[in-house]
Amino acid sequence: MSEDSGLWLLAAGPAGATALYWALYRYYRNTDKSHAFERETDIEARPVTGADTKVGEVKGTQRRRIDGDNVGAHRQRVKRVR
Repeated sequence: MSEDSGLWLLAAGPAGATALYWALYRYYRNTDKSHAFERETDIEARPVTGADTKVGEVKGTQRRRIDGDNVGAHRQRVKRVR
């Protein structure tokens, strides 16, 4: 066997890495199939609507804790308010 027969194996490494990188880039980026939101979407602007409702008031800095904090029970699940 001559020493030249192993050169294809050395060239296959960088070529394979380049092909894998390009395949993963094309798979995850989908640049040819992605939706161009800025160009293809028409957005109609309207005035902002809504209301501000006052729910409470805190005066001064006497209270050092927030009502309902979970400092002592870090893993306690949050329950849905009904």
